[in-house]
Amino acid sequence: MPAKPRIGFIGAGLMGHGVARNIIERGGYELTVLGHRQREPVDDLVRRGAREVRSVEELTAASDVVLACLPSPVEVEAVFLGAGGLAAHARPDMTFVDLTTSDPNVTRKVGAALAAQGAGLIDAALGRTPKEAEAGRLSTYVGGEPAVIEAMRPILSSFADTIVVCGPLGAGTTCKVVNNSITIGMAALIAEGFTTAAKLGVDLEALGDVLSAGGADGRMWKMMEPWIRDGDDSHLKGTLWTGAKDLRTYGRMAEGAGVAVFVAQAVSQTLRLALNQGYADRFLPVLPGVIAAINGGKIRDVE
Repeated sequence: MPAKPRIGFIGAGLMGHGVARNIIERGGYELTVLGHRQREPVDDLVRRGAREVRSVEELTAASDVVLACLPSPVEVEAVFLGAGGLAAHARPDMTFVDLTTSDPNVTRKVGAALAAQGAGLIDAALGRTPKEAEAGRLSTYVGGEPAVIEAMRPILSSFADTIVVCGPLGAGTTCKVVNNSITIGMAALIAEGFTTAAKLGVDLEALGDVLSAGGADGRMWKMMEPWIRDGDDSHLKGTLWTGAKDLRTYGRMAEGAGVAVFVAQAVSQTLRLALNQGYADRFLPVLPGVIAAINGGKIRDVE
């Protein structure tokens, strides 16, 4: 692999755009991006110097390293293992980096397919939000062969200021999914608490002050607080659909490990209820309003 590898990128969406932009501007890498249904982020990357291609075959031919930032394990399997996918076009000297919060079983399946082609894979699930993605201050949780991880570290450092090496392939994704089950659980508890308070006629500003002064004063509360106080949901641009997807993945992982996860299953059902009511595309900070509306109460408008 050359000292300055050529980078290919798939998935220039809400998180991926910032990652790709920083690979160009902070990392100084030559970037090729696969066309995306959302034209604005791709067009912006092209203006910043990226080259757009229309097929996986073109992308792999132009790249030494390919990063994928996809919505779910379903897309990971399709993009890597589908007919004419990345595995079919992988060269023995290539490395792939999966940034998706995926299913570790899928990660290992993809890794085996790429290894059969002589190519390498690391999983590097992303933490934090699109705001940090644009600023180049993401965290990433990495699994894979140590030598491959170290070779990829300069690329990861162009968009992440925190790199946690978690273990072998799939370990980064596993840690990220467990983390998300915990943090989304916190969001659900905040939502239920404010729903109850609203139904009881509690001053919600005062309740917010209580949380900020007590043991609930953590990062999740800080990201949800602006919506509760002012209707600003921009501090955590993760959708309820994404949260529900991560809880389902966590449930499958726990089931496979023989672990009873009653709390996580309750949170998963809470999010499923929100999705069934048509709120799939709303960001997580709006969850208190969604739960309040479902329970016949109101914190603020959610329509």
